[in-house]
Amino acid sequence: MIMDTTEIQAINSFSRLESLKEVYGLIWLLVPIFTLVLGITIGVLVIVWLEREISAGIQQRIGPEYAGPLGILQALADGTKLLFKENLLPARGDGRLFSIGPSVAVISILLSYSVIPFGYHLILADLGIGVFLWIAISSIAPVGLLMSGYGSNNKYSFLGGLRAAAQSISYEIPLTLCVLSISLLSNSSSTVDIVEAQSKYGFWGWNLWRQPIGFLIFIISSLAECERLPFDLPEAEEELVAGYQTEYSGIKFGLFYVASYLNLLVSSLFITVLYLGGWNLSIPYLFVPKILDININKVGKVFGTIISIFITLAKTYLFLFIPIATRWTLPRLRIDQLLNLGWKFLLPISLGNLLLTTSSQLLSL
Repeated sequence: MIMDTTEIQAINSFSRLESLKEVYGLIWLLVPIFTLVLGITIGVLVIVWLEREISAGIQQRIGPEYAGPLGILQALADGTKLLFKENLLPARGDGRLFSIGPSVAVISILLSYSVIPFGYHLILADLGIGVFLWIAISSIAPVGLLMSGYGSNNKYSFLGGLRAAAQSISYEIPLTLCVLSISLLSNSSSTVDIVEAQSKYGFWGWNLWRQPIGFLIFIISSLAECERLPFDLPEAEEELVAGYQTEYSGIKFGLFYVASYLNLLVSSLFITVLYLGGWNLSIPYLFVPKILDININKVGKVFGTIISIFITLAKTYLFLFIPIATRWTLPRLRIDQLLNLGWKFLLPISLGNLLLTTSSQLLSL
């Protein structure tokens, strides 16, 4: 079979067109991911700045003021400094575990953002098991800390990694029971469905009012998951020097702090989604005029998306004041007190809350 030149050119142009379509498809697949990562990075920088400003206000200090206007570039300057510092490796440590540990902690938390709805249909992956995927992924982060502690070949670091694992196990179960109660109320484990179930009844339909006990347990468990005071036992400096971070320097040392603030932000976002109505404003007409009660489904698509993102982030950052103020207010617990609180108090209370929720759902059928 003989093909002329025009047919060969047509086939080549068609193959080039198909390859261009594949490249464009790959680019459009990566754009939402890079946009989300950029937004998360900016969000973490804002949290660091807020924590420094709030702590300065609580302690009657000035706070950051030289790096940029109002010191907003101080966190960026600190990150740049850590990036250019020397990375040290313990002589007798396990180099692979030592290097992989911080990355495991950061990547596992970054994956949790894929199931968070920032607005109406504005989510990277709307999965039917969204909230439980977050719990499963967040359980991997303490494994990275344990790898870091073991790879450091340092008793203080190893004890810090063991504390992180024990703390995670203690508080992961009450957290899961609270999430299961929310799933029963919403008849779904999808984060989008949970937000839409709350929007049916407006402000008073928030799970904050329907699950007040679960809300308090979720806050306490989230603080323990993020290793925030009074639950920062894995890095208690008066006992473990710096815990699993003792042997780290440079950007690897900075990754642990990035992971901590990433975890804090994702926990606050899930509190907003699970208990505070997500992207819905839902403010009673008693407090604001009717024109300000925005329904995202009825306004323009672009404007509605911007408003929904703003509402979600406003609720998240308003709630962030609680863990930031708690850090500079309460003293650190002992390890036995932390484990007793998780196993002897939060676990039975969260289990009772789940049983009450199940009973009420069965009676309403």
